[in-house]
Amino acid sequence: MKIKELRKMDKTTMNSKVEELKKELMKLNAQVATGTVPENPGKIRSIKKTFARINTILNEKKEVKSK
Repeated sequence: MKIKELRKMDKTTMNSKVEELKKELMKLNAQVATGTVPENPGKIRSIKKTFARINTILNEKKEVKSK
């Protein structure tokens, strides 16, 4: 997802997206651990990046509220 799209989301939507990404990442990591090749190996990397972007935005919003 693009950073602009993520910034438009509210906190509850972002939290649900984080949970969705965690489940998908666990599924892909399980495939790698069992030795099967995922359909799209680059998807793991993109999920991790999106997860990090969402966490960064959530932390930025927390800092703004605390000021």
